[in-house]
Amino acid sequence: MTPFPTGRDAGSETRSAMLLVLALTVARMLALFSTPLELYPDEAQYWLWSRTLDFGYYSKPPVIAWAIWATTAIGGDAEAWVRLSATLFQAGAALTVFLIGRRLYGAPTGLAATALYALMPGVQLSALVAATDAPLLMFLGLTILAYVELLEAEGRRRPGLAAAMGAALGLAFLSKYAAVYALVGLIIHLAVSRRARAAWTPAAALAAAVALGAVLAPNLAWNASHHFATFQHTASNAAWSGVQLFNLAALGAFAGSQFGVFGPIPLGALLAGVALAARRRKLSEADLTLLCFALPPLLIVTAQAFISRANANWSGAGYLAGSILAAAWLVRWRARRWLTAAVVMQGAVAAFFLAAVISPPLADRVGLANGLKRARGWSQTADLILDRAAREPGLTAIAVNNRFLFYATAYYGRDRFATGAPPLTAWLLMGAPRNQAETAAPLTPRIGRRVLMVSYEGWRRDEMEADFARAAGLEIGSVRLDRKHRRKIEMFVGEGFAPKPRGPEGPEPAEP
Repeated sequence: MTPFPTGRDAGSETRSAMLLVLALTVARMLALFSTPLELYPDEAQYWLWSRTLDFGYYSKPPVIAWAIWATTAIGGDAEAWVRLSATLFQAGAALTVFLIGRRLYGAPTGLAATALYALMPGVQLSALVAATDAPLLMFLGLTILAYVELLEAEGRRRPGLAAAMGAALGLAFLSKYAAVYALVGLIIHLAVSRRARAAWTPAAALAAAVALGAVLAPNLAWNASHHFATFQHTASNAAWSGVQLFNLAALGAFAGSQFGVFGPIPLGALLAGVALAARRRKLSEADLTLLCFALPPLLIVTAQAFISRANANWSGAGYLAGSILAAAWLVRWRARRWLTAAVVMQGAVAAFFLAAVISPPLADRVGLANGLKRARGWSQTADLILDRAAREPGLTAIAVNNRFLFYATAYYGRDRFATGAPPLTAWLLMGAPRNQAETAAPLTPRIGRRVLMVSYEGWRRDEMEADFARAAGLEIGSVRLDRKHRRKIEMFVGEGFAPKPRGPEGPEPAEP
């Protein structure tokens, strides 16, 4: 008897899993193509990257830009086509959850895991937003699937499975560098599992290393030629150099957010299972394998939240393995009512989320307008800027002082920029660029003869005016986002750009 059940009598569960994933994918696509919500500025940034394909970008590896290029090449640049790959990646991730769960525990557990993962609150957002988490999770799923097959394989199959695992892990790294948690999990599993050490023959290890290296090489070369910009940006997100280190409030906020992202019952089951395993000092081979992938991101990011700060999705690399493990333990404990309650609760949240995406006033009525304001009003904001530019003769550039405003204006003004509007640039607060916009399109004296300057929320406008020989024509515009929020911009025309020495750096303003 092998440590992992084969689960080959899985016809009905396989069909159910396929139907669940298909139904959710169709529902999400309907939401994508009917929502009035605009792109988040980060999504607009990724769209802008996709106009010039490369092996790396300032703050992220390249898969997100490649995916947007592929979908927009098919359907055009509308918001739904920019976001479509997220829905498809999450469908693929959910299918890998079923295959892993079936391989490790049998088809019933695979189906339960698929339901928990596909209906996970965090996955609902990830499946409808163009971001790096969806491709990361799909390729991590393929990595774990190849790995569990490798652990059971014999003889000549091992190098091929190892190469597949290495390639999938490489694509996960090209999606988001949080894939490093999977590498940490593999190392830990190798250290604690005799079975893992036996599976890694020299030929298998070489095949995995070659495949991983081949996939990563172009991105490593790109980083080397760009002063390792993406690596530096990723490292700077840790913010260990800040003054508010060892923050219990940040730790509590992050821990609480994980119940909202993962789901309270699945996360509770996962924590209870870890506690029971620690008390009994015993884990099955399948449990140990998944635990090595699920725990490192959760523990490391929790520590990061305490040391400095952490966003709720930074532990996302552990969600896929964690959902399978939570389902396995709930099935093993015969906690059918808890499992049913988790699926029903998360299904209700998923249904409400889709309804709110299709009809945002529903979110407004229940007090969730603040969560949607960053996806509203950008086309109107871009129109305010470009309409003012059209009224000003002889402009050599438009310059904005906020990266969100830059990306959103680039996307929603794309047709007007393509037909003669002055070029869009970024005003630099510091002497060196701090983001992709400032790196790719800085305002310089060469194109600064007569510039429409745009200050987001009036931030640093006095310093912007001081960079010009003459500044005149101040105009303040605003866009209503919902009943409580407005977005304000201040515009003036500057002539003779000659930037002054820079003062202390200040943070860009947040949404009001």
